[in-house]
Parts: sequence; structure tokens; C-alpha cells
Amino acid sequence: MIEINLLPGDGKKKRRAKTSGGAKFEFHPSQWFAGITEKITDKYLLGAIGAAGFSVLLGGFMFIHQTAVASGLEARETKAVKDSAQFSTILNAKTRAEATRDSLYQQIAIIKSIDDSRYLWSHLMYEISNALPQYTWLTEITQTSQPRSAAVADTSTKKIANDTTKSQKQQAAARSQARKARSDSLLATAKDLKFRIVGHTVDIQALTRFMKSLEASPFIQNVQLSRSDLVQAEGKEVTEFTLEAETQTPPPFAIKTVPLVVSAVH
Repeated sequence: MIEINLLPGDGKKKRRAKTSGGAKFEFHPSQWFAGITEKITDKYLLGAIGAAGFSVLLGGFMFIHQTAVASGLEARETKAVKDSAQFSTILNAKTRAEATRDSLYQQIAIIKSIDDSRYLWSHLMYEISNALPQYTWLTEITQTSQPRSAAVADTSTKKIANDTTKSQKQQAAARSQARKARSDSLLATAKDLKFRIVGHTVDIQALTRFMKSLEASPFIQNVQLSRSDLVQAEGKEVTEFTLEAETQTPPPFAIKTVPLVVSAVH
């Protein structure tokens, strides 16, 4: 019996289907890569591919590292800004406290200077009188050192304040230093006071004893004989002498204080 296929191409499709249906396609990556590496034999191409891969890895590592560093810096910046705001308040309070301290220190120094020098000449006259030997008398006692003046310190402070060549911070530091120097100079009460003693004596040995007694006083130091001449006084020949000396701060036990008692007035 003869069969005629009236559908063209149908037999080919079936045959193809039969032939293709029997085969199986299997994919192995190792074999695929092995095939590629076998085909690529150029060493420069391999080096370029390796360099590109390394660049990608290095770029990724640098990106991750920079991101971590940036986050750390942002955290530090936030903490620094917070600490700066906190410490700024503390520094301002410290500056105000130091200004108050310097002002009080200056006032205390002025009060102490006035109190310490209030009875200075009384002590000096007492020590000179006790040290004066027989047949010796004095004609003059004069202060030779320049007396301290607070106006000089105020003038220098104003000059510093009017100095426009320095910054505000430098001017503040200079004013603080000037105030401290002024206070220190006021605290040095009797240490820099110098005076001169002029007198007559009929015995040169009495002059030597007078100088030794003055030097032994806790209020007087550096007694020096600056001049000694023979002169006529009331028809007699005497030795006129001039002594230069300066005061010193006595030890605490040399100062005797007496309590002040005020009686109540009824």
C-alpha cells in the first residue's frame, strides 16, 4: 500500500525531532574555562586581564577603606565640635575667674604695701636712735630712692591698651603681665627704699660702732660710708660723715604688734 504525505516538510520535522530528541546537552564550567584558556595563548592579553581584575579589586578595597575612614572622621568631628562648645564655656569662665583673681591680687598688694610701709620710718628712726653712740649726733636723714608711684603703672597700662600693632590676645596678655608686675612691685615694700644719714662725731671709733650697729638692725642693710671730712662745728673740730644705706624686710619675729582696744563711748 502506498502512503502519500500531503503536508510538505512534515516528515523532515519528525525526523529532526527524532534525531534531536535522542541527544542530551550537558554544560561543564570547568571544561568551558579550560577551553577558553586553551584558545587564549597571548601572554600580554592574560596580563591585561589580570591587571584589570586586580584594579577592580584594589578599587573596591580603597572604596571600602575610604568609606570607613570618612565615617570615622565624621564621628571625630562631631565629638570635637561638642567638646569645643563645652570647653569654650569652661575657658570663658576660667578667663573671668583669672581677671577677678588678678584684680583682687592687685588690691591686696596695694593694701599690703600701704600697711607694711605705714610704720617704716618709725622703725627706722627707732633703730637709728638706738644705734647712735655717744659723742655723735645727726644733722640729716633723707630718702634717696625714687618713691613708688601707682600712676606710672597706670600710664604704662594705658600705653599697652592703645597699642594697635598687637592683637587683642597679645594686648590682654600684656595687660595681665603689667598688672602682675605692678602688684609685685607694690608687694616689695621696704626692700628697695634707700636713705642717707649725715652726722657729726668727735670720735672716729664711734662712727665705726655706729655703722656696725646699723648693719645689725633687722630693718637696715648695706650700710656704706660715702664721705668723711674734718669740719668746724661751734669752734671745735669734728668729723662730718655721710652714710648710705637701704632698708630690708625684717623677719616676722622682729615685728611686734599690739592689739587695738577701742573703748565703748556711752
